[in-house]
Amino acid sequence: MAENVLGGELQPCSYDPLTGFYRNGCCDTGGDDLGVHVVCAVMTVEFLEYSASVGNDLSTPQPAFGFDGLIPGDRWCLCASRWSEALKAGAAPQVVLESTHLQALEWVRLADLRRHAVGG
Repeated sequence: MAENVLGGELQPCSYDPLTGFYRNGCCDTGGDDLGVHVVCAVMTVEFLEYSASVGNDLSTPQPAFGFDGLIPGDRWCLCASRWSEALKAGAAPQVVLESTHLQALEWVRLADLRRHAVGG
């Protein structure tokens, strides 16, 4: 089983909406996950607007891909690099540490994740 940033077993991020690179509800990663979707984030209006402004509109439904669009409060596995960019821009969403993959620490500091943590 994968490990989270706290050293424990990686917990599911969301089943509704179904998230994760592998659409298994977890922020698992592997060699085919080039974006490294490992940060379990809780969507906010601020982050969704920021993400759209940098070319990744997560709010607009994409029925052809089975994607209903995200709303504030939804949990979603974000690319570690995007979360890091949002942090620098002052728009980082909160994260669920128990559901954030250990590999996130290659892009962001645990202290930054802790400052943005919510309860699991």
